[in-house]
Amino acid sequence: MSIPLAIALFITIWWTVLFAVLPFGVRSQHEQGDMVAGTDPGAPVAPRLLIKALWTTVISAVIFCGFLAYVEFA
Repeated sequence: MSIPLAIALFITIWWTVLFAVLPFGVRSQHEQGDMVAGTDPGAPVAPRLLIKALWTTVISAVIFCGFLAYVEFA
């Protein structure tokens, strides 16, 4: 597998995993009872995006390594 293809594949996997990881642990303002005036009740209180980006990177790396192993040994 060429390097540009590997990079493109990793980025695609990363974005797909990000959308799967984003809803984990999110609590809305309505659920917390801490409403900020002028915002949507469904807005997250603490989205913890940095932690989710790190988890996304770890999960994506595992998936990518598995796919790379499959391509190399199959």
